[in-house]
Amino acid sequence: MEELLTVIPLHGQTTAQEIFWKLCDAIVDAGLLWKSFAGITTDGAPSMKGRKNGLVALVQRKLEEEGVEEAIALHCIIHQRALCSKCLKFESVMSDVVKCINHIRTRGLKHRQFRAFLGEIVSSYEDVLYFTEIRWLSRGNVLKRFFELRAEVKAFMEKDGMAVPVLSDPKLIMDLAFLVDISQELNVLNKKLQGQGQLVSAAYDNIRAFSTKLGLWKAQLSQTIICHFPACKALMDSGTPFSGEKYADVILKLQEEFDHRFADFKTHRATFHIFADPFSFDGKDAPPELQMELIDRQCNSELKAKFKEVSGKAVKLGHFLKELPPTFPELSRMFKRTMCHFGSTYLCEKLFSTMNFNKSKFQSKLTDEHLQAILRVSVASSLKPDVAQLCKMKRCQVSGRSRRKKEEPMF
Repeated sequence: MEELLTVIPLHGQTTAQEIFWKLCDAIVDAGLLWKSFAGITTDGAPSMKGRKNGLVALVQRKLEEEGVEEAIALHCIIHQRALCSKCLKFESVMSDVVKCINHIRTRGLKHRQFRAFLGEIVSSYEDVLYFTEIRWLSRGNVLKRFFELRAEVKAFMEKDGMAVPVLSDPKLIMDLAFLVDISQELNVLNKKLQGQGQLVSAAYDNIRAFSTKLGLWKAQLSQTIICHFPACKALMDSGTPFSGEKYADVILKLQEEFDHRFADFKTHRATFHIFADPFSFDGKDAPPELQMELIDRQCNSELKAKFKEVSGKAVKLGHFLKELPPTFPELSRMFKRTMCHFGSTYLCEKLFSTMNFNKSKFQSKLTDEHLQAILRVSVASSLKPDVAQLCKMKRCQVSGRSRRKKEEPMF
């Protein structure tokens, strides 16, 4: 899919109408048809998801005018995961952590003294990490490092005459430990959702697995079983009081947030299931237009063996779908449309980071054409150069002396 990646330059306003016009121009330039438009994934911004004048609404209206099937609209699965984590209401803990880190790192002398202090006591880390709200993994990494350096940070801050409530109050430090554990689990989920070539069905499977884990953790915390929360267990073993019911309620809120935010993915759960494993899906639960073909396919031993070989591999799966017999037109169409869906805006985020790196103040004269060429090569990692053709086109430069010798007449 990344081979077709196109950079659409936007100058001036970025309203839904402007983005829609640029999208239409890009589709025309690429020689694509609106009937091939399978889905659209956005970051959930108002200009994208506005009910009447958002980009999704404009696209759906255009598809209706063209007389083709409505596209599936999804909100980026990674963005929604980040929004779900905001329901963890531990602002006092997080603010104390950030305040403490900023006190150390924003003052040059304090920062050098702290690093020297860690060196003197032979700490396993050399420094604390900065917190950046916009970075996906920042919260979990910052909290984990701060928690593991809590004794060192407390000693340094008290030596400097500054109290750190989050490291002095047993209730707050247990809140910190819980936040460390749950943030690490959210980071693990985040990493699973990233990467090129990830199918939307696989991304949603990770979300469903995490939601199931939340149910398990809630039940275990209610019984004060914290085997899956190492930071909380370490504090509890050292004598810090622990209240499982309090954190079970937090897990319940997080689970409800996941159920609410991923409702758009849940709507297409049956389609994802058929796509991921058509041979185990009950034909009675499939849409009527797929039932007969699904039963025929499930009874085809040859197709079943081939599908097992390519299952989970996007490139091989694409070749398999192209070779499906013409007796499965509806299934083939559904599989191809599902495979075209993007579960997240990961490629766009990566593209934006690459663009910021390339179009810096030192390269401000790059044109849109140059920038698009650079980004296409840097992001579309599956592009392979035709070395033989490039060498054939290469003209060797002959020195002037050699050329003169060849041109001199022979007597």
